[in-house]
Amino acid sequence: MAGAGQYEEPSGEVLGRAAEAFGLLAAPARLHIVWLLAHGERDVSALAEQVGGALPAVSQHLSKLKLAGLVRSRREGRRQVYYVGDPGVVAVVRLMIGQLAEQEREREQGPEYRQVYERGAGPVRRLRGTGA
Repeated sequence: MAGAGQYEEPSGEVLGRAAEAFGLLAAPARLHIVWLLAHGERDVSALAEQVGGALPAVSQHLSKLKLAGLVRSRREGRRQVYYVGDPGVVAVVRLMIGQLAEQEREREQGPEYRQVYERGAGPVRRLRGTGA
């Protein structure tokens, strides 16, 4: 257990920037956009189609994410292509969504299943009470 003084407390500026990033990601559409971009570059039309939002709304979300440095863009001919601007934030998004998706799968499978973690092996599914 770490005692007081064995860690470096973040500055107020760092905490403020983290709160801004979490605030931006609190909107489901923006979170979805970042998750999609974590899996590959896309233009605004593709994002709007996948998110299920209107093009102007998705453009506004992208502008906010871009201002915060979470996504970036580059021009390819007439298209603006968006990609991840901060891989660290994407790692947090992937971790959170992955964890929640796993919890949802466990709930859907019912009480006869449980999650067993073996050292170094990652998650392994076992039927409760069967030894299998």
